[in-house]
Amino acid sequence: MTDPHHHQRHVPGFGTITFRPVDPEADADVIHGWVSQDRARFWGMRDADRDRVVEVYRYVDSLPTHHAYLTLRDGEPVALFQGYQPEHDPVGECYPVRPGDYGGHLLIGTPVRPERGFTGALLAEFVAFVFTDPTRRRLIMEPDARNDKAIARLRRAGFVEGPLIDLPHKQARLMFLDRPT
Repeated sequence: MTDPHHHQRHVPGFGTITFRPVDPEADADVIHGWVSQDRARFWGMRDADRDRVVEVYRYVDSLPTHHAYLTLRDGEPVALFQGYQPEHDPVGECYPVRPGDYGGHLLIGTPVRPERGFTGALLAEFVAFVFTDPTRRRLIMEPDARNDKAIARLRRAGFVEGPLIDLPHKQARLMFLDRPT
């Protein structure tokens, strides 16, 4: 498996960020609490109960091409990150996959209190984590085409807009970020 299982880094002024594999059983309550909210509707699991969340993440855990990570800030869960090899995902049928492409989904958890710069700092750490693997040359994200907020946030982080694509469960906007040189 090319994915590091655990990644931790101290970010001055922000805290210690940890990416660790999701434990489907132990993390189900936290994840269910996030995915069932209206603000997470684009994640596509609003109607899922806790058992369905466990089932989904057990399945993801069984795949060698897809990985789910709980992201912690100073030990507290703050986000869910899923990474995948696009050539082994429906996304890969919608655009010309290049060697070194790596797909990602990021769901920011429910903040305890709104904090300026929080999402940007977390997104930067997510990008840094993806590129800790030297074989990854380009990060691909595919937010729901209606999710203007996510698309604008990715654009501000340096992602370039690609085409609209039709996936089984949504129309998405491909967004690309080349490995920083």
